[in-house]
Amino acid sequence: MTNANIVLVHGAWADGSSWSSVISLLEKAGYENVQAVQLPLTGLADDFAATRRVLNRMSGPTILVGHSYGGAVISGVALAGTQVAGLVYIAAFAPDGDSLVDINGKFAAPPSAPTISPDKDGFLWLNKDTFGEMFAADVDPAQARLMAAVEKPIAFTSFLAKVEQPNWRNLPSWYLVCEADLMINPDAERWMAERMGATTRSLPGVSHAPMVSQPQAVVALILAAAAQSATDSVVA
Repeated sequence: MTNANIVLVHGAWADGSSWSSVISLLEKAGYENVQAVQLPLTGLADDFAATRRVLNRMSGPTILVGHSYGGAVISGVALAGTQVAGLVYIAAFAPDGDSLVDINGKFAAPPSAPTISPDKDGFLWLNKDTFGEMFAADVDPAQARLMAAVEKPIAFTSFLAKVEQPNWRNLPSWYLVCEADLMINPDAERWMAERMGATTRSLPGVSHAPMVSQPQAVVALILAAAAQSATDSVVA
């Protein structure tokens, strides 16, 4: 799978720019066709559609990567007619007939739970004053402030939607656990990775935003997925 396509799907309270460092490193590694999806975050079906539009533009084998809520998107987006060869989850949700609320409910809330405020239109916002502490504790404070300034709210209904027949049942998967994550309980991340049978790596002391604070580690897992998927396709 030389020069496989890499499609990156961001999570809630973020946008495609959160992958900037990862994109640069992938391009330096020789991957010429890297694309970040810009999710509307207006509902899971809308986010499936936005991701599918990007996948439809890809010719050849593709590695599909999701961060946080983006894991639900890559789990449920229709892949028929595409050449997606592997799924990479970065501190991400990996539902299986359950919703994000269902998964969160199985595990204890973090010691300092994020402050989330709904607006009158049904969208959820992270409190800007604590965004860095909760979402990006190990990110340079100036960069964390920029992330808070471009925060993109998500429709509350997205957390209630369930993903049936997830794609990871039929594709190899990789999972990066962030051991200092305050947005998703690391125990939940390990549980989802085990449920998938994913190839798993862990990052001690890393927050919910490893694509910003530890892009080399994120890229290393993506490259491992691309390399293994290429080997599998040759063997097959």
